Amino acid sequence: MAKAIKIFDTTLRDGEQSPGCSMNLSEKLEMALQLERLGVDVIEAGFAIASPGDFKSVHEIAKVVKHTRVASLARALTKDIDAAAESLKGAAYPRIHTFLATSDIHMQYKLKKTPEEVLQNAVEMVKYAKKYCEDVEFSAEDASRSNPVFLYQIFEAVIKAGATVINVPDTVGYTSPDEFYNLIAGIRDHVPSIDKVDISVHCHNDLGMAVANSLSAIKAGATQIECTVNGIGERAGNAALEELVMNLSVRKDLYDLTTNIQTKEIYKTSKLLSSITGVKIQPNKAIVGENAFAHESGIHQHGVLTNKSTYEIMTPESIGLTENKMVLGKHSGRHAFVDRIGMLGYALEEEALNKAFEQFKMLADKKKVVTDKDIEALVRRKTVAIPQTYTLERFVINSGNTITATSAVRLICKTGAVLEDVMSSYDGPIDASFKAIDKMVGKKFTLEDFSINSVTGGADAQGEVNLKIKCKNKTYNGHGVSMDIVEASILAYLSAINNMLYDLDSIKK
Repeated sequence: MAKAIKIFDTTLRDGEQSPGCSMNLSEKLEMALQLERLGVDVIEAGFAIASPGDFKSVHEIAKVVKHTRVASLARALTKDIDAAAESLKGAAYPRIHTFLATSDIHMQYKLKKTPEEVLQNAVEMVKYAKKYCEDVEFSAEDASRSNPVFLYQIFEAVIKAGATVINVPDTVGYTSPDEFYNLIAGIRDHVPSIDKVDISVHCHNDLGMAVANSLSAIKAGATQIECTVNGIGERAGNAALEELVMNLSVRKDLYDLTTNIQTKEIYKTSKLLSSITGVKIQPNKAIVGENAFAHESGIHQHGVLTNKSTYEIMTPESIGLTENKMVLGKHSGRHAFVDRIGMLGYALEEEALNKAFEQFKMLADKKKVVTDKDIEALVRRKTVAIPQTYTLERFVINSGNTITATSAVRLICKTGAVLEDVMSSYDGPIDASFKAIDKMVGKKFTLEDFSINSVTGGADAQGEVNLKIKCKNKTYNGHGVSMDIVEASILAYLSAINNMLYDLDSIKK
C-alpha cells in the first residue's frame, strides 16, 4: 500500500499575507470548511499574536473544523505561544507551530543571537508549547541557507524537547531540487531521532522552483508538504497545492505515494479562493487555469478527439470540472437548479439556496441560456455572504460622450433607513456612483484595484467586477456580478464597504 504524504495548507496564513489577498472572518471560515472538504491534513489558520482579527479567525476556525488538524503560528516567544494556545481552545486537533531562524545571516542581523543562544531558545520554547499542546511543530526559518550541521543539532534537540514535526523551509525560494534533496537526505541520515517525527518542507517560489523543490524533498524522505491553494503567498508565492497533489496522483509510477486530498474538490476550492480574494487565476496556470484543458492546435484537437490520453495526462473530471449538456433557462425549475449545483460540487444551506435560485430566475429572464459558469458565479456570491450594512435598492445614471456623467444611487441601511444621493464625474458613471456612495457612507475610500471580467462569452454575458478599497492602511476586497457592468461595479464597491464594516465589528466582538 502506497505511503500517504500529509498536506499542510497555509492558504489562510502565509497565503493571506500575499498583497491583496486579505479575507474577512466569514470568508476565512468558508475557506477553512472547504479545505476540510478538500481533505487537507492540517489547516494553518493564522498567526494569533499578529492582530486581534487574526486571533479571532484562528479561534473561530478551530471551533468549526471537526476532522482536520488546526495550527496557529507563533514565534519562539512565550507571549506568541500563549496567544496561539488560547486561540486554539476548542480545536478537535490543535497544533502549535513555532519558528526560529537558523541561518547565519538571520541569526546575526535579525535575531542578533549566537547559534548556542538560538539552540537554547528553540528547546525552551518547544518545551513551553508542549505544556499546552501535544502536537508541536518546529520550523527552522531560512533552513535552506543554514549550516546543515547546525540544523542536525537543533532538530535533534527540539525532537528530544517534544516536537512532533520538524519543518525545513526554503523561506526565500533560494534552493534547487538537487540541493534540497541532499539537505533532506542529510537530515534523515544525521538526526538520530528523525524517525520519531514528520519531516515537513515549506517552499517559496521566488525562482519558480517551489513545487519542484517540494517534490524533490518528498523523494528524499519528507512526509509533510506545506503549500497553498493557487500557490498564493508572500512575494512570488508558495508551492501550489493543486500542482503537488496532481503530480503525486498522475505520476504514481515515479513517486508511489498518495495523499488524503479529494481531487474532485480542487477546482471548486481554487475558484472559491479566487472569488474571495479577487485575484484572477492566470489562464495558463497548471491544473486550474482556464486553458489547462483547452486545445487549439488542429493536431492536438484531432488527437484528443481520437483518444484523450494523446494530449491529456489527466481528465478535467479528476479535479472537479464537469461537462453537462442539459441547458438551464427561464423555464427550468428548482429541482434542475438544485441538481446542477450538486453536480458542480456545492452544498448550500436552505436560505442561501433560496437566494441563489431567486437570483438564477432573475438572470434567466435576461439570458437565453444560463451556463455552469454563470451558476458558479451566483453560488460563490452566496456562500461567502456577510451581514449587509448597506444594500443597493436602485441606481439611475445619465452618461454620454458629450456630457458629464451623473449617478443617483439609493441605498437601504440595515437599520431600515433609506439613503439617496446624486454625484457627477468627468470619469464616467462608475466613478460618479462611487462618489455618491462615499458621500452617503460618510467616508472617502481609495480605490486600490478595479477589474471587470466576463463570466462567459457572448453579448449577454454577466460582468464580474473585483475591486479593492483602502481605508486606514488596510485593504478590503469587493465582488459583484451583473449583466450591467455599472450595477456589478456598485455591488462590488458596496461588498468591499460591507466587508470593512464586518471586519471592524468582528474585531470589536
